[in-house]
Amino acid sequence: MSEARQNDLPQKPVNGSKIRPVDVVVVGGGITGKACALGMAQLGLQTLEIAPDLGQIVSNPQGNQWGQRIYAFSPSTQKLLSHLQIWDALDHNRMQTVRDMRIYGDRGEKNDHLHLSAFEAGIPQLAWIGESDLIEHTLDQAARFQNKLERIDDVVERIEVDTDGALLHLKKGGIIRAQLVIAADGASSPIRSEIGITASEESYSQSAVVANWSCTYPHLETAFQWFLPGGDIVAMLPLPNKQVSMVWSTSPEHGQELLQLNSSEWLERFSSIANGAITKQLGELTLKSTPAAFPLRKIRAARFIGPTVNPKVILIGDAAHVMHPLAGQGLNLGLRDVAVLLNIFGKRESFRSLSDLTLLRRYERQRQGDTSALLWVTDKLKKLFAGGSSTEKQLRNWGLGLVNKSHFIKQRLIERALGEIDFE
Repeated sequence: MSEARQNDLPQKPVNGSKIRPVDVVVVGGGITGKACALGMAQLGLQTLEIAPDLGQIVSNPQGNQWGQRIYAFSPSTQKLLSHLQIWDALDHNRMQTVRDMRIYGDRGEKNDHLHLSAFEAGIPQLAWIGESDLIEHTLDQAARFQNKLERIDDVVERIEVDTDGALLHLKKGGIIRAQLVIAADGASSPIRSEIGITASEESYSQSAVVANWSCTYPHLETAFQWFLPGGDIVAMLPLPNKQVSMVWSTSPEHGQELLQLNSSEWLERFSSIANGAITKQLGELTLKSTPAAFPLRKIRAARFIGPTVNPKVILIGDAAHVMHPLAGQGLNLGLRDVAVLLNIFGKRESFRSLSDLTLLRRYERQRQGDTSALLWVTDKLKKLFAGGSSTEKQLRNWGLGLVNKSHFIKQRLIERALGEIDFE
């Protein structure tokens, strides 16, 4: 897309195309974009969602095979999905409750671990594990019955902003006039680039290799994570029916090597890492999906609203921030963007327009702290466990054991992971 323009928007059709007015445009078709579009429509706002893949049908997952894209859903996400009235519509037989989390250091010593327990924290669960397709299918079904929401399978080629809103030129020729634009168009966000918001980006020089496995031992509703010498991180997330979802963060070269392993080679690899702790904990593992890999990086937008003059665009989800998956909080952070946004616009004063600068700044202020804290902690943890010096190794493993002995610190960690949102 070309550079954004700020001018007096034309009030007549451009190139013969009729300009269509709406209240809100959400650009992006992932979970975050779909949840945001549904929520804005539920507020009574005429909402249009635009993405190139919205015409594709996301099937409701069935059977004993679980999808490749697996997420950990925090209580804040559960609260948002309940607010959107879709949580109870999910097939909870395909959702796995997580009541414990066990994190192990890379020395293999008994005390180098951290145990987070829902029971000790006085809460029902720490999280749920579920498939992306399960959430997306349910969001799609809810969108069909929301008369304030329309979805268009298209691409925004150009955006122009003025004091009253934005004009979006679509690839298929349509032109949309919106009071407010919400960019949920991913880590490489064309909208973010066009309106001039810069983003700091850092590659972790790692790939995440993901695959699903069945295990012979029960996972006991526990999420496991092992830090390995050299900086690799292996997470095993519990799924229903004695299955687990693996996320192995490693170098791109090693990631490609892992993708080529056959079943027996995978078992040998699991037996050789973490002193065999993975197979000791979960038993024999049988591959249930084709492994896949994707690159890992950290991205943070300089601003969450833009352009600088007369901002009419809000960034949410990966368009605003991308983090390492070691904390399992990337999607939850994006959905907290949505929750805060819906709360602000749900309480909007009647005299304020949708793109009132006060509303946009409320959103940006509220999201800056949560985002900065979580990105900073995740980044520092990743780099600490990637360090190879004996001092770093002693410090990180000693730290795990120290935190594990402190109920107060563990409680604060759990509270941060749960996320606070309020729809009252």
